Amino acid sequence: MRTSYRDIAILACCQALLLVNNAGLIAMNGLVGYALAANKALATLGVTTYVLGAALAAMPASLWMAQVGRRRGFMTGSLIGVAGSAVCALALAWSSFLVYCIGTGLIGAYTAFGFHYRFAAAEVAAPAFKAKAISLVLAGGIAGGFLGPEASRFAKDAFSVPFLGSFLVLSVIAIVALAVQSLVRVPAPVATDGGSAGRPLAQIARQPVFIVAALSAALGYGVMNLLMTATPLAMNFCSHPYSAAAFVIEWHVVGMYAPGFVTGTLIKRFGVINVIIAGAMLQAACVAVALSGNHVGHFWTALVLLGVGWNLMYTGGTTLLTEAYMPAEKARTQGLNDFIVFSVMGVSSFASGVLVNAAGWETMNAGALPFIAAVAIAAFWFALVRRRSARQPASS
Repeated sequence: MRTSYRDIAILACCQALLLVNNAGLIAMNGLVGYALAANKALATLGVTTYVLGAALAAMPASLWMAQVGRRRGFMTGSLIGVAGSAVCALALAWSSFLVYCIGTGLIGAYTAFGFHYRFAAAEVAAPAFKAKAISLVLAGGIAGGFLGPEASRFAKDAFSVPFLGSFLVLSVIAIVALAVQSLVRVPAPVATDGGSAGRPLAQIARQPVFIVAALSAALGYGVMNLLMTATPLAMNFCSHPYSAAAFVIEWHVVGMYAPGFVTGTLIKRFGVINVIIAGAMLQAACVAVALSGNHVGHFWTALVLLGVGWNLMYTGGTTLLTEAYMPAEKARTQGLNDFIVFSVMGVSSFASGVLVNAAGWETMNAGALPFIAAVAIAAFWFALVRRRSARQPASS
């Protein structure tokens, strides 16, 4: 098949609009939660319910798109996103932490649909361009990285209740996404995609390629989410203003998505496993910087490294995942992968608020190292498995 550059560009725009919502939510969530929650250790619970909403919606979103196609599926997600941001605005007006968590859960469901932009990119690309298409769509998040925190800061004091206006702006952004999604053209789903055709899901999940792909994406995302979610709170504890936290989150999101312009090329040149390992090394470097000081420059450098490392691990994991399934198995496999990713993110986001309050920023960073090491070890193991498999035909 030929690559549809038109649809890759549209999907990149969709990714940008999704990240406006995500980055805006992350930038203000800890402070909103800290203001609304009676127990301040639960300040980041809004991110946990956001991730929980995404985890619960991961498989239904995938199966729904297998039935109705990518365009209608994406538009369904945006409608949920509009409602979620509006509910968060109402929660602030009512000073209700419970309603706020419900709203972030709905925004999480919107994100579960949006996570399929990268899979849609692979479906409109020629095989040789698949990794590049995935990375280019993810690169669309750069715009969201700047606009999300800026939108939240710009509208923060539009009403007497701080951040109420910010969530109204995010609701409007989701409406804009709805219009852009209406232009998406992705090949119709395979008729059996949502059914029982293909191998059992347990058999697919036992493959080394699936294990490493899911581990790279899930732990890469989990570590990133753990440290990113706690950053605005940690900076607040260090007496840095919200504007500084928004600035750091902006550049963190840029670090997450700017490498998308070259990650696909790196995968093609050096191999997906080497790119995943490089991502793990960058996340380890993030921890080293975070442990060296607590000035704004330390937070900025650590979060940029964290974002770049995430991009390599996540893009590599997504590319690897496309090798784990046949067309009839696509929806179930993608849904399982994203459910695993969101589940790990849920644990990390809940732990983030608890750890930064109880143990501190430095201890939390040190605790991330074993998970980063697990990804690197799994990638090395898979490289050996592949090398052994490649030698077997020659020796038989």
